[in-house]
Amino acid sequence: MTVNGDIGYTGVMSDTTPRIAPIDPADAPEDLAQFVNMNIFATLANNPGLTRKWLPFGGKLLQGGALDARTRELLILRTAWNAVSDYEWGQHARIGREAGLADDEIVRVSEGPDAAGWSADDALVLRACDELCTDRDITDPTWAALADRFDTKQLIELPMLVGHYVMIAGVLKSLRVQREPGVEGFPGAR
Repeated sequence: MTVNGDIGYTGVMSDTTPRIAPIDPADAPEDLAQFVNMNIFATLANNPGLTRKWLPFGGKLLQGGALDARTRELLILRTAWNAVSDYEWGQHARIGREAGLADDEIVRVSEGPDAAGWSADDALVLRACDELCTDRDITDPTWAALADRFDTKQLIELPMLVGHYVMIAGVLKSLRVQREPGVEGFPGAR
């Protein structure tokens, strides 16, 4: 079953009570204290060993990857939409603006790769994201088009990025991590 014609989980987080409470910054392990200013990190810090191993990988994808920031944020926003991850959407709408996405483009991500207004390159990465979220695979025609645009490092990173944010969406939703006050949710009535 799909939501609004999109792929992905059909429910929305109805319970606004976290299943695991974020730790108090005063109780954070010293090496994680700088991260617990956001609910995702304050919640994951309840498992400090795992969080310490995850942070470098997530950080590499977010700040040190081979994909340009705009492409990365299009992919993350589309993944958030497909996975119905309100928390991910809100955080990456802000980051997407910093990466150069306009407000109308951020809203248009919810409409998918066939929405009017996308460049061929933007539609291509959104289509690849949808294919990964639906079938955990990129079709041969989409792959061939991606290979014309991206180098080998970027071609490896693209499905890893989408897969990582699908995983994070599941963690956020399962743990009922709440958006911080003032962080936007999905556009329109999702």
